[in-house]
Amino acid sequence: MEFTAKQMMAVALARQVEDGKAYIVGTGLPLVGATLAKNTHAPNAHLIFETALFEGNPQEVPTSVSDLRINYQASVLWPQYRYFGFQAIYAQRGLIACGFLGGAQIDPYGNLNSTSIGDYFHPQTRFTGSGGANGISTYCDTIIIMKHEKRRFIDKVDYVTSAGWVDGPGGRARIGLDPEKGPRAVVTELGIMRFGEDKRMYLAEYFPGVTVEEVLENTGFRMDVSRAVESRPPEADVLDTLINKVDPLRIMI
Repeated sequence: MEFTAKQMMAVALARQVEDGKAYIVGTGLPLVGATLAKNTHAPNAHLIFETALFEGNPQEVPTSVSDLRINYQASVLWPQYRYFGFQAIYAQRGLIACGFLGGAQIDPYGNLNSTSIGDYFHPQTRFTGSGGANGISTYCDTIIIMKHEKRRFIDKVDYVTSAGWVDGPGGRARIGLDPEKGPRAVVTELGIMRFGEDKRMYLAEYFPGVTVEEVLENTGFRMDVSRAVESRPPEADVLDTLINKVDPLRIMI
């Protein structure tokens, strides 16, 4: 079956979701991937949204975390301050599998910048900032969604909004963060990157139709590709669910 890069990316994100585990989900492709997982292999996954809605069971993709479609079969709708307390307590107890994050820049250790490009006090571009991203990266494992471009995958981010593995083994512990938590994967339109024992990003999978050379050409730092394999394409039933049930109006894919 034919599929687009965005559809492959959504399927790859869904594959990161395990049944019965809890995930903090934000707007965009994470919503697509989480909704697809709920409608396929992970019906008992627990989705948590920063709008303080817990365990929504959307039947088609919401346009944002404020979209009322995420309310379907939800167990709790709290004031937002309750969400922040819940996130901190449950994440510290290891009860949240991971949170989905994105950013404008990423470095080899998974540190993210969603604050500014250039000097912080005189930036070329100012973004919206952390929101809840820093809290998620502090207490949870993370799955990162990025557009794969050399200007985004750089040796050193201009500002660390959300800490990854900092500067390698022991980096998180040195700045007072949980050394066992950190980035689990980076999913782009080209493939999936993971982190080795040295806590440095490496290419784990490249998507069908993509070459290893294409990944390297769009990465602004040295990346190990020796372990890379081609991702399996979307299963026919999963792709059908994605296209005809999860996002039938092609809002996001």
